Amino acid sequence: MPSDAIVVLTTLASEEEAASFIRALLDRRLVACGTILPGARSFYRWNDQVADEREAVVLLKTSADRADELGAMFGELHPYKVPELLALPVAAGLEAYLGWIARETASEAAPDEG
Repeated sequence: MPSDAIVVLTTLASEEEAASFIRALLDRRLVACGTILPGARSFYRWNDQVADEREAVVLLKTSADRADELGAMFGELHPYKVPELLALPVAAGLEAYLGWIARETASEAAPDEG
């Protein structure tokens, strides 16, 4: 079953920031679902220093055709100067779930079919 679904990874400084970010994306129908994984610890190099930060990982489920608009919203809504935005293709999945993602991220979304 071919899929145009993608999972987008990002991080935010707190669960509260992540929830606010996800809600804004849901309001714009850019994602069907956002999952917050709290308690992450990220190590990375920034300004010639190694950073060690607590973050919340966010998994965003959306359609590939919404990726460009989603990326544009990252520039507007994401609080980081250089936010993580990694889009991973979904090779396969439950047909009902993939259909739900497609419906929820369509510009004219149909009512939820449960």
